Amino acid sequence: MTDTLATPVSGGARAQDGQRLSGQPVGARSHRCTQPCSNACGCSTDTARGTHSLVDEDLLRRFDVAGPRYTSYPTADRFSDQFNADGLVQALKERLTSDRRDEPVSLYVHIPFCESVCYYCACNKVITKHHERGAPYLDKVAAELRLLAAHVPQGTPASQLHLGGGSPTFLSDEEIGQLMTMLRAQFHLTADAEISIEVDPRTVDATRLAALRQLGFNRLSLGIQDFDPDVQRAVHREQSYESVAALMASARALGYQSINADLIYGLPQQTAASFARTIQQVNALRPDRIALYGYAHLPERFKPQRRIDGATLPAAGDKLQMLSHALNGLLREGYTYIGMDHFALPDDSLAIAKREGRLQRNFQGYSTQPDRDLIALGVSAISRIGAHYSQNAKDLTLYEEALAAGALPVERGLTLDANDLRRRDIIMTLMCQGRLDMAAFGQRHGLNFAAAYADELERLAQLQRDGLVQLTDTAIELTSLGWFFVRAVAMVFDQYFRRPRAAQATETPVRFSRIL
Repeated sequence: MTDTLATPVSGGARAQDGQRLSGQPVGARSHRCTQPCSNACGCSTDTARGTHSLVDEDLLRRFDVAGPRYTSYPTADRFSDQFNADGLVQALKERLTSDRRDEPVSLYVHIPFCESVCYYCACNKVITKHHERGAPYLDKVAAELRLLAAHVPQGTPASQLHLGGGSPTFLSDEEIGQLMTMLRAQFHLTADAEISIEVDPRTVDATRLAALRQLGFNRLSLGIQDFDPDVQRAVHREQSYESVAALMASARALGYQSINADLIYGLPQQTAASFARTIQQVNALRPDRIALYGYAHLPERFKPQRRIDGATLPAAGDKLQMLSHALNGLLREGYTYIGMDHFALPDDSLAIAKREGRLQRNFQGYSTQPDRDLIALGVSAISRIGAHYSQNAKDLTLYEEALAAGALPVERGLTLDANDLRRRDIIMTLMCQGRLDMAAFGQRHGLNFAAAYADELERLAQLQRDGLVQLTDTAIELTSLGWFFVRAVAMVFDQYFRRPRAAQATETPVRFSRIL
């Protein structure tokens, strides 16, 4: 997943849960608490009155602006084509001589193929019904892995593996087994490794879920998006509530540890009432995690979206109403708001990581894992090794040609300077922990925080007046309300967001999704 668009993927998270507000926040409204509250719903609690402060549409409307998702900092639009395979090799060599050498890594493999196109999709994908294309693609992934193996010791521990796409279940069970075998030959998947796969519910049944479980997968992400038949027809993705419910029941019986459901609001033919019904149905299914994304309509950039009639998209006000009702509906059903689109049941590892302050963030979203180096394989896949980002060629032909020539298929990337690393520290701490100790940060980086970031603190003062943050002499802290607008808080420290950049020859203009 890139930083520019809201597209469905699975994820994880970490942060301080249930921060108290000093008073009723601007734009918030109260509802009567129907059960003892430990702030698991993510709201602000007035214990004297037994009420909760929930996000309403007025505040959502004020912050309905475009901005990065911060799956990385700097964001992927800042990557440069001056960074090439040599940069990735250097990053891997630095890891071997660093104190991270023996730490586990995270792994990601991108499978680009889909049988049919979903009109809303902004993922890097190849639409084809020719399943025989899977085998030669895996040969190329194996070639990439062999090139990386020259710089990654055999047996390097991996505590996280995610297969994304496209649709990884486009591959046969045998092909996914071959992929797992080659990965295990190079990496040691730890006993407690999170091994997840994105699943198109239309392409699997209970038998396939059992085969995936046998291969070691313990987490699933199901692309639901919406259950309304009119919406499904409008986006060319039809699947029944009953079929998804049956899959989830099978997954639970097979012992999958966590099931994520992806939802999208703002799709064609959606209404506030129809999406409220989808939220009710999802609540009935009770997935362990929910990712709730806003649809970004960019037909000039993504050809499949040209099949969507813009006149059938909900108006901005209706879209915000969908978000408001969805947030409140999920919170009232006991989901913990993790931050930035993500919800989890209180006993899910993601919610536990948030309560314990252990959340991290990577290109798949929030994660329960410690801050790991990420090694990514496949077309368009992005790695993060220390202070370096590296992205493979986005075009499948270019990816294959590089590997055929015996070269790592790196197309672009970035090496962070000291200022980037400091700002990444701030943004990821706020996104994940919800609280930044300014004195401790200053000691880590050898500076006076208030002096170095005086302009940013001035902008945060307005967000404090909005009820989103609390500022003291020593800390910046998100309020409960502020968690819903964490991207707006992070943007304050993004030195690139308002700064124009020189266009590269291969670059298209960057447009970000709305932050809500």
